[in-house]
Amino acid sequence: MDQILTQLEQRGYAVMDNFLSAQQVHDLFDSMQGSWQPAAIGREQLKQTRSDIRRDKTLWLHPEMGHGVDHYLEQMEALRQQVNRHFFLGLFEYEAHFAYYPEGGFYKKHLDAFIGRSNRRLTTVLYLNGLWQADWGGELVMYDEQDQVLESITPMAGRLVCFFSERFPHEVLPCRHERYSIAGWFRVNGVGQTLDIAR
Repeated sequence: MDQILTQLEQRGYAVMDNFLSAQQVHDLFDSMQGSWQPAAIGREQLKQTRSDIRRDKTLWLHPEMGHGVDHYLEQMEALRQQVNRHFFLGLFEYEAHFAYYPEGGFYKKHLDAFIGRSNRRLTTVLYLNGLWQADWGGELVMYDEQDQVLESITPMAGRLVCFFSERFPHEVLPCRHERYSIAGWFRVNGVGQTLDIAR
């Protein structure tokens, strides 16, 4: 956890390998039981499916999915407490879904939250694929506020990415192999506060 907190403080995003063990990743794979839905953009009344913007499917996490999900949610709760203690953010809730990108799947550049208009504050992405090959694409590309590439992150199993949701446009490059991950967001109770960390 200290590595994540340090990177968040220094640059606003963190990448941690081996956040989960191979067995824990396998347990999460076993938990992916349910009805996958085409991913949408927007929230509530503005939600719509746009295959020209994103081409993936989602399955929301809930505790009844089994011990793999239970353990992951416990890890996220521990992270929430550490981030709150370190940054005084008041994160109070975590929502997450499995994400499945088929061959040809992608998600064009976007922000997870707009300043003052969303209660999502911290985004997490955990990768579930095993040995990912370089020519399979599917990287997460992080941009700064001037639209310059910060980092291109390979989706390796057990790797966790965290970043402040209002700060970093990002995209998933087209995949040439099936790609699995968990995307999640820590939320605050209200939208009045904004962040000024690692600017």
